[in-house]
Amino acid sequence: MINHIPLELPSLKRVTLDGKRLYETPNGNKYPSVTTITSLGSEDSIKAWRKRVGEVEANKISSRASGRGTRIHSLCEDYINNKELNVDVFDVDLWKKFNPILDDIDNVYCLESMLYSHKLELAGTTDCIADYKGTLSVIDFKTSGKLKNKDWISNYFIQCACYAMMLGEMVGILPKQIVILIAVDDEEPQIFIENTFDWIPFAIDARQEFRVKKGY
Repeated sequence: MINHIPLELPSLKRVTLDGKRLYETPNGNKYPSVTTITSLGSEDSIKAWRKRVGEVEANKISSRASGRGTRIHSLCEDYINNKELNVDVFDVDLWKKFNPILDDIDNVYCLESMLYSHKLELAGTTDCIADYKGTLSVIDFKTSGKLKNKDWISNYFIQCACYAMMLGEMVGILPKQIVILIAVDDEEPQIFIENTFDWIPFAIDARQEFRVKKGY
Protein backbone atom coordinates (compact mmCIF):
# COMPACT_ATOMS: atom_id res chain seq x y z
CA MET A 1 0.00 0.00 0.00
CA ILE A 2 1.28 3.43 -0.96
CA ASN A 3 0.92 6.06 1.77
CA HIS A 4 -0.72 9.41 1.02
CA ILE A 5 -0.18 12.78 2.71
CA PRO A 6 -2.52 14.95 0.62
CA LEU A 7 -2.04 18.70 0.62
CA GLU A 8 -5.00 21.08 0.68
CA LEU A 9 -4.67 22.96 -2.59
CA PRO A 10 -7.14 25.36 -4.23
CA SER A 11 -8.90 24.26 -7.39
CA LEU A 12 -8.22 26.08 -10.64
CA LYS A 13 -10.46 26.60 -13.65
CA ARG A 14 -9.42 25.86 -17.22
CA VAL A 15 -10.59 28.69 -19.45
CA THR A 16 -10.23 29.77 -23.08
CA LEU A 17 -9.58 33.45 -23.71
CA ASP A 18 -8.92 34.85 -27.19
CA GLY A 19 -8.16 31.33 -28.39
CA LYS A 20 -5.65 30.75 -25.58
CA ARG A 21 -6.13 27.84 -23.17
CA LEU A 22 -5.36 29.13 -19.69
CA TYR A 23 -5.72 28.32 -16.01
CA GLU A 24 -7.62 30.76 -13.80
CA THR A 25 -6.32 31.09 -10.24
CA PRO A 26 -8.53 31.72 -7.20
CA ASN A 27 -7.89 35.48 -7.39
CA GLY A 28 -8.86 35.60 -11.07
CA ASN A 29 -5.42 35.72 -12.69
CA LYS A 30 -5.16 33.72 -15.92
CA TYR A 31 -1.91 31.94 -16.72
CA PRO A 32 -0.67 29.63 -19.50
CA SER A 33 0.09 26.03 -18.67
CA VAL A 34 3.54 24.61 -18.10
CA THR A 35 3.18 22.27 -21.07
CA THR A 36 2.28 25.22 -23.27
CA ILE A 37 5.54 27.03 -22.57
CA THR A 38 7.72 23.90 -22.68
CA SER A 39 6.29 22.91 -26.09
CA LEU A 40 7.46 26.18 -27.63
CA GLY A 41 10.87 24.81 -28.52
CA SER A 42 9.46 21.77 -30.31
CA GLU A 43 6.92 23.60 -32.50
CA ASP A 44 9.17 23.74 -35.57
CA SER A 45 10.32 20.13 -35.32
CA ILE A 46 6.74 18.90 -34.96
CA LYS A 47 5.66 20.89 -38.01
CA ALA A 48 8.56 19.47 -39.99
CA TRP A 49 7.71 15.92 -38.89
CA ARG A 50 4.04 16.31 -39.83
CA LYS A 51 5.05 17.64 -43.26
CA ARG A 52 7.48 14.74 -43.76
CA VAL A 53 5.06 11.89 -42.90
CA GLY A 54 1.87 13.58 -44.08
CA GLU A 55 -1.09 14.87 -42.09
CA VAL A 56 -3.13 11.64 -42.23
CA GLU A 57 -0.29 9.44 -40.99
CA ALA A 58 0.79 12.04 -38.42
CA ASN A 59 -2.74 12.13 -37.01
CA LYS A 60 -2.84 8.33 -36.75
CA ILE A 61 0.51 8.17 -34.96
CA SER A 62 -0.40 11.01 -32.62
CA SER A 63 -3.75 9.43 -31.80
CA ARG A 64 -2.18 6.05 -30.97
CA ALA A 65 0.51 7.66 -28.83
CA SER A 66 -2.00 9.85 -27.02
CA GLY A 67 -4.31 6.91 -26.29
CA ARG A 68 -1.48 4.76 -24.97
CA GLY A 69 -0.18 7.62 -22.85
CA THR A 70 -3.61 8.29 -21.36
CA ARG A 71 -4.14 4.62 -20.52
CA ILE A 72 -0.74 4.15 -18.86
CA HIS A 73 -1.12 7.41 -16.99
CA SER A 74 -4.51 6.28 -15.65
CA LEU A 75 -3.01 2.96 -14.55
CA CYS A 76 -0.24 4.80 -12.71
CA GLU A 77 -2.79 6.97 -10.93
CA ASP A 78 -4.97 4.00 -9.95
CA TYR A 79 -1.97 2.00 -8.76
CA ILE A 80 -0.69 4.85 -6.61
CA ASN A 81 -4.22 5.32 -5.24
CA ASN A 82 -4.19 1.63 -4.24
CA LYS A 83 -7.11 0.88 -6.55
CA GLU A 84 -7.92 -2.28 -8.48
CA LEU A 85 -6.43 -2.11 -11.98
CA ASN A 86 -8.07 -2.76 -15.33
CA VAL A 87 -5.24 -3.19 -17.83
CA ASP A 88 -6.11 -2.90 -21.51
CA VAL A 89 -5.08 -6.00 -23.49
CA PHE A 90 -2.84 -3.82 -25.68
CA ASP A 91 -0.93 -2.53 -22.65
CA VAL A 92 -0.30 -5.76 -20.74
CA ASP A 93 3.36 -6.21 -21.70
CA LEU A 94 4.18 -2.52 -21.37
CA TRP A 95 2.53 -2.28 -17.96
CA LYS A 96 4.13 -5.49 -16.68
CA LYS A 97 7.56 -3.91 -17.14
CA PHE A 98 6.60 -0.46 -15.92
CA ASN A 99 4.52 -1.36 -12.87
CA PRO A 100 7.40 -2.50 -10.57
CA ILE A 101 9.24 0.85 -10.70
CA LEU A 102 6.21 2.55 -9.15
CA ASP A 103 6.90 0.66 -5.93
CA ASP A 104 9.71 3.15 -5.23
CA ILE A 105 7.02 5.83 -4.74
CA ASP A 106 5.60 6.55 -1.27
CA ASN A 107 4.23 9.40 0.86
CA VAL A 108 2.25 11.01 -1.95
CA TYR A 109 1.56 14.74 -1.52
CA CYS A 110 0.08 15.49 -4.94
CA LEU A 111 -1.46 13.30 -7.63
CA GLU A 112 -2.93 14.98 -10.71
CA SER A 113 -2.92 18.21 -8.69
CA MET A 114 -3.29 21.72 -10.08
CA LEU A 115 -0.56 24.20 -9.11
CA TYR A 116 0.23 27.79 -9.98
CA SER A 117 2.79 30.53 -9.44
CA HIS A 118 2.16 34.27 -9.38
CA LYS A 119 5.91 34.86 -9.67
CA LEU A 120 6.17 32.80 -12.86
CA GLU A 121 2.65 33.69 -14.02
CA LEU A 122 2.23 30.01 -14.81
CA ALA A 123 -0.02 27.09 -13.87
CA GLY A 124 -0.45 23.42 -14.60
CA THR A 125 -1.29 19.93 -13.42
CA THR A 126 1.50 17.83 -11.99
CA ASP A 127 1.44 14.04 -12.33
CA CYS A 128 2.81 13.27 -8.89
CA ILE A 129 4.78 14.81 -6.05
CA ALA A 130 5.94 12.19 -3.58
CA ASP A 131 8.96 10.49 -2.07
CA TYR A 132 10.93 8.52 -4.65
CA LYS A 133 13.38 6.18 -2.96
CA GLY A 134 13.07 8.37 0.12
CA THR A 135 13.59 11.79 -1.53
CA LEU A 136 10.75 14.23 -2.15
CA SER A 137 10.42 14.47 -5.92
CA VAL A 138 8.33 15.82 -8.75
CA ILE A 139 7.53 12.63 -10.68
CA ASP A 140 6.33 12.57 -14.27
CA PHE A 141 4.96 9.54 -16.13
CA LYS A 142 5.71 9.28 -19.84
CA THR A 143 5.34 6.74 -22.65
CA SER A 144 7.49 6.39 -25.72
CA GLY A 145 7.82 4.25 -28.82
CA LYS A 146 11.61 4.25 -28.48
CA LEU A 147 14.33 4.81 -25.90
CA LYS A 148 15.05 8.44 -25.07
CA ASN A 149 18.37 10.22 -24.77
CA LYS A 150 18.60 12.67 -21.87
CA ASP A 151 19.51 15.45 -24.28
CA TRP A 152 16.15 15.01 -26.04
CA ILE A 153 13.98 15.54 -22.99
CA SER A 154 15.13 18.79 -21.41
CA ASN A 155 11.52 20.02 -21.65
CA TYR A 156 10.49 17.24 -19.25
CA PHE A 157 12.98 18.44 -16.64
CA ILE A 158 11.98 22.08 -17.17
CA GLN A 159 8.33 21.13 -16.75
CA CYS A 160 9.01 19.40 -13.43
CA ALA A 161 11.20 22.26 -12.19
CA CYS A 162 8.23 24.59 -12.78
CA TYR A 163 5.98 22.36 -10.70
CA ALA A 164 8.57 22.25 -7.93
CA MET A 165 8.74 26.06 -7.84
CA MET A 166 4.95 26.30 -7.83
CA LEU A 167 4.65 23.98 -4.86
CA GLY A 168 7.38 25.89 -3.06
CA GLU A 169 5.55 29.16 -3.59
CA MET A 170 2.15 27.75 -2.61
CA VAL A 171 2.99 25.70 0.49
CA GLY A 172 6.67 26.26 1.24
CA ILE A 173 7.79 22.77 0.19
CA LEU A 174 10.34 22.56 -2.63
CA PRO A 175 11.03 19.02 -3.93
CA LYS A 176 14.77 18.56 -4.40
CA GLN A 177 14.53 15.91 -7.07
CA ILE A 178 13.01 15.44 -10.52
CA VAL A 179 12.11 11.91 -11.60
CA ILE A 180 10.99 11.03 -15.14
CA LEU A 181 9.62 7.51 -15.55
CA ILE A 182 9.15 6.40 -19.16
CA ALA A 183 7.31 3.28 -20.32
CA VAL A 184 8.97 2.28 -23.61
CA ASP A 185 7.51 -0.07 -26.22
CA ASP A 186 9.39 -3.41 -26.35
CA GLU A 187 12.05 -2.12 -23.95
CA GLU A 188 12.69 -1.86 -20.23
CA PRO A 189 11.40 1.39 -18.69
CA GLN A 190 13.71 4.36 -18.42
CA ILE A 191 14.32 6.31 -15.23
CA PHE A 192 15.88 9.77 -15.30
CA ILE A 193 16.70 11.46 -11.99
CA GLU A 194 17.84 15.10 -11.82
CA ASN A 195 18.50 17.75 -9.17
CA THR A 196 15.66 20.27 -9.21
CA PHE A 197 17.99 23.21 -8.60
CA ASP A 198 19.98 22.42 -11.75
CA TRP A 199 16.87 23.01 -13.85
CA ILE A 200 15.29 26.03 -12.17
CA PRO A 201 17.34 28.55 -14.22
CA PHE A 202 16.28 26.82 -17.45
CA ALA A 203 12.65 26.90 -16.32
CA ILE A 204 12.82 30.63 -15.63
CA ASP A 205 14.45 31.22 -19.03
CA ALA A 206 11.79 29.13 -20.80
CA ARG A 207 9.02 31.18 -19.17
CA GLN A 208 10.66 34.44 -20.20
CA GLU A 209 11.24 33.24 -23.76
CA PHE A 210 7.58 32.29 -24.08
CA ARG A 211 6.52 35.67 -22.72
CA VAL A 212 8.69 37.46 -25.25
CA LYS A 213 7.62 35.37 -28.24
CA LYS A 214 3.92 34.94 -27.42
CA GLY A 215 3.21 38.06 -25.37
CA TYR A 216 1.68 36.45 -22.28
